[in-house]
Amino acid sequence: MKYVQTIMIFLLALLFCLPSALGDEITVPEFTNIKSFSFPDSPALSFVRNLGCGWNLGNTFDAFDDSMIGNKQNLEKYWCGVKTTQEMITTVYKAGFRSIRLPVSWHNHVDTDFNIDAKWMDRVQEVVDWCMNEGFYVILNTHHDVGIKYYYPDTAHAESSERYLSCIWKQIAERFRDYNEHLILESFNEPRLKDTDVEWWLNPIDPRCIDSAKEISRLNQVFVNVVRAAGGKNAERYLMLPGYDASPEGALSAYYVLPEDSIENHLIVSVHAYTPYEFALNLQGTDSFSASRRADQNAVTSFMDKLYRHFIAKGIPVVIGEYGALDKNNLQSRVDFFSWYVANASARSIPCLVWDNNAFSGSGERFGFLKRQTLTWPFPDIVQAIQTYALQP
Repeated sequence: MKYVQTIMIFLLALLFCLPSALGDEITVPEFTNIKSFSFPDSPALSFVRNLGCGWNLGNTFDAFDDSMIGNKQNLEKYWCGVKTTQEMITTVYKAGFRSIRLPVSWHNHVDTDFNIDAKWMDRVQEVVDWCMNEGFYVILNTHHDVGIKYYYPDTAHAESSERYLSCIWKQIAERFRDYNEHLILESFNEPRLKDTDVEWWLNPIDPRCIDSAKEISRLNQVFVNVVRAAGGKNAERYLMLPGYDASPEGALSAYYVLPEDSIENHLIVSVHAYTPYEFALNLQGTDSFSASRRADQNAVTSFMDKLYRHFIAKGIPVVIGEYGALDKNNLQSRVDFFSWYVANASARSIPCLVWDNNAFSGSGERFGFLKRQTLTWPFPDIVQAIQTYALQP
C-alpha cells in the first residue's frame, strides 16, 4: 500500500509539472501587424531580393593574430576551431540560406608591398567556388584590416589607406574578374576610428568623426574605381559600401555619399545592426525580447524605417550584412527577435545575413548557429523563424 501511495504522489507531481513543461514549448510567432511598403521600379532592388536570407562564415577567414608566427594558413581555424569544408557549405544551403558573406582579413597575408600570399588567395577562392557552385550569392570583403599600418579612415592616413586598399582590391578584383553577378564585393568592414573613444559612435559634432565619415566616402570611391578598372565582369558587378562603423547611423549621416559609378544602379548600402543593443549585443544587458511588446517592436522598426525612407524608397538597395542576438539561454526571446527582425526587414526589401561565429559555450559572445564540427543546427527553432519570414525573390 505504501508503494502504491508513493507512485500516486509521483504521478500527481508529474501532472502538476506538465503545464510548466508545455509552457516551455518554443513557438514561432505569427504577425498581423507588419506594415506594407511600396517600392520604385529598380533593377538594384530586384537584384538584392535574390539574396534571400543569408549567413556569415564568421570567425574564419577574418581571424587574425598580428603576432602569430608560422603557417598563417592555420588562421582559418584559429578562432572557430575548424576549417571550412564543402559539406559545410552544402549544409547551409540545404537549411534554406541563399547568400553567404565571407569576411576575410588580408593584412596578415601580405608582404611589405601588400602582395597577397598566393596560398591564402587560393584558399579563399576555393571556398568562394564551393559557394558559387552550390548556388549561393557570395559577399566577399576586407574585414579586420583597419589599422594605421593598413587603412585608417582619417585624412592623416589618407595616402597610406588609399595605397593599401587599392593594392588589395586590385588583386582581389583581378582574381575574380570572370565571376558572374552572384559574387558581390564589399569595400571594407565597419570602417572606424579604431582605439578611440568614438570608435563605435558617430558623434555628428565631433570633428574627428566628420573627418572620418568623409574619408570613408572617399575610400569607397577609390574602391569602386579600382574594381571597375579591373575589367571582366567587374564592370557591372554589384558593390556594397558601408558608412562609419557600418552602422545605420553611419549610412544615414550627411557625410555618407554613394560613389560616382560607371554603371547605374549597381551600388548597395551596407549596414550592420545588432539592435536593440541591450538584448542583441550587450552581454550584461537584458535577455528578454517580445515580438508583441511595443518597445521591442519599435527598437527594430525605427532604424529600418529610416533606411527605407532614405534609400529604398529612392530605389537604392540596402543589405544588413550582419545581425543577430547573443545566446543568453533565452531561446523563446531569440525566436521572437529573429521572427520580428527578419519579417520587418523583408517587408522593406532588405536582405539580412545572420552572424555565426561557431561559439556555443562559455561566457563570451555566443553567436553560434551551425555547429561546424558536427554539421548540425542546435537551434532549429531560430532557423525556422528566419526561413518563415525570409525575403523572397
